[in-house]
Amino acid sequence: MIPYVRDLKFDYGACDQVSPLIRRVVANNPGPFTYLGTGTYIVGRGEVAVIDPGPDMDDHLEAILKAVEGEKVTHILVTHHHSDHSPLAKPLQERTGAPIYGCAVGSRASESTVVTEAGSDLGFTPDVSLCGGGQVLTGPGWTLEAVATPGHTSNHICFALKEENAFFSGDHIMGWSTTVVSPPDGDMTAYMESLELVKSKGYDILWPTHGPPVTEVTPFIDAYMAHRRAREAQVLGALAGGQTRIKDMVPGLYVGTDPRLFPAAARSVLGHMIDLVRRGKVVTDGEPHLDSDYRLAG
Repeated sequence: MIPYVRDLKFDYGACDQVSPLIRRVVANNPGPFTYLGTGTYIVGRGEVAVIDPGPDMDDHLEAILKAVEGEKVTHILVTHHHSDHSPLAKPLQERTGAPIYGCAVGSRASESTVVTEAGSDLGFTPDVSLCGGGQVLTGPGWTLEAVATPGHTSNHICFALKEENAFFSGDHIMGWSTTVVSPPDGDMTAYMESLELVKSKGYDILWPTHGPPVTEVTPFIDAYMAHRRAREAQVLGALAGGQTRIKDMVPGLYVGTDPRLFPAAARSVLGHMIDLVRRGKVVTDGEPHLDSDYRLAG
């Protein structure tokens, strides 16, 4: 079982100091994929970085600007191109002059635009590319390292705050829910590898863009990975039981899940299928798709 953390005390539009170097402003865009809303993080004092500005909402922009009044925004950092993360980057840049950092949208992102998210900002293009990770961004008293974490999307980037051994995990790891992995831009193989990478870093705390922080990092990531392996086993079991199509598997695999999330669930099952085909455990005729017929190898 994943030890979810879901309790978060906040007021929309308010700026909360959540650690010595981190402030958070939550956008009023709650929903089945955004939970309570997008948490925009402000790192540092005086000269600050803003992580995941969020959706293009005037009230959220004004809340961020109020939070940094009298300070200089030097970096606008974006974890990925979904519409609850990146669209406000440009309006924030217009008001502050700060460059936008992130990884451009992948060539297959448009094919993943289904009702699994709040939508996609397919035109997202940063001023400074962080693709591949490893870049170090600094300000007075703070140091952020870009960490490439493909899986949820091909261009997903997280940020490690050296001074607090903290990790801004975007949608890669969330305390309140599992992460959607929607092919072809989402990739289950890459996602599992990215989870292993984050675990190996030994961070003390994770700050997801949605929901509260994760403070028991290693056990949480272990449970996250175990959940994916268990889902894989369920998929293999459904195939062994004679189900050959993803749409027929989803209701049984996701008992108790909000039906609004079934399209996202189907995309995640497709992610598992593609991974299983790559590993030679499952076969299908042609390229794996949502409507393909699948069978166990051998």
